[in-house]
This record gives sequence, structure tokens and C-alpha cells, in this order.
Amino acid sequence: MLQVGVLLHQAKSGRLIVKLTREVGPGVFLFDGNGQKLGKVVELIGPVKSPYASLAVVNSKLGKPGDPAFLER
Repeated sequence: MLQVGVLLHQAKSGRLIVKLTREVGPGVFLFDGNGQKLGKVVELIGPVKSPYASLAVVNSKLGKPGDPAFLER
């Protein structure tokens, strides 16, 4: 697995916000360190040089802020 970002917080809408460190596209799933699905990237937000991802949550057990987010290779 490849680390692509860090969890920031859960928005009021229920989506999970991730600070990205690598490029990902909409529609991909991100995982926690245990290989559990966190959610699906619904939209990319923020500046191009410092993007964030908004995830539609698929797992009720979310990580805590600062936890890494991974992309399955």
C-alpha cells in the first residue's frame, strides 16, 4: 500500500477530509493502516499544490486525525 495522505477530520456532511500528499483521482478508495476501507474519493478540494480529498465514508470505524491514508496498489 502507498501512503497518499493524512486524515484531518469528519465534516458536518459526514464526509471524511484527507490532506493529500500524493495525487489521487475521484472514484478511488482509500484505506487505513490495517487495510480497512475508509471511503471513496468523491471530490478534490483546495489549491492544486496542496489538495484535499473529500471521502464518502464506507466504514463506521474511522481513524483519528493524523492517521495515514493509503491507496492500494
